[in-house]
Amino acid sequence: MLTSIIQGLLIGFTLIVAIGAQNAFVLRQGLRREHGWLVAGICACCDLALVAAGVAGLAPLITSSATALQLARWGGVGWLVWQAAIACRRAVRPRRLEVAATANGLSAMAARPVILATLAVTLLNPHVYLDTVVMLGIIGGQQPSPAGFVAGASLASLVWFFGLVGMAHWLSPRLQDPRWWQGIDIAVGAIMLLVAWQLATRTL
Repeated sequence: MLTSIIQGLLIGFTLIVAIGAQNAFVLRQGLRREHGWLVAGICACCDLALVAAGVAGLAPLITSSATALQLARWGGVGWLVWQAAIACRRAVRPRRLEVAATANGLSAMAARPVILATLAVTLLNPHVYLDTVVMLGIIGGQQPSPAGFVAGASLASLVWFFGLVGMAHWLSPRLQDPRWWQGIDIAVGAIMLLVAWQLATRTL
């Protein structure tokens, strides 16, 4: 089970740390001190629900057929290598995380608009379903402990999103430095390739 938890933790981190609208939104809410902890909790819960749905829904289908198991294995390997290539391309041309607003001089927003905005930035991105429900479902379904994999991926979300909020003022100037993201993307690419190799060589 520990192996599955570690796999989920590593892959979970590699998915959520990429520059994107969701991370910018969470960091901005942390800087503005506008329901930042609520925003982080919603994002983490959405990840948990989507990954769990993918693992619970796809795992029985995958394990019931040797052909499906092999297709899932090599599909997962291909997806991981593709994601590693994307991370390496980002590292060659690093960007920065733009945060549009700070906490200075801003009035507090009500919780309801913030909740709706968080759900929109999290769930209206079609890539989130490919990454969490489909691909993490496929990879998690091949783990010795699918539940451990879900726990690891969920822990990655909790640590990342709550870390963004809790350390927003320290992180903001650093995450706007492309060199930080270059280092992050190099690490992401290396982790993706490592997990792809483990998936390709594992005895199913």
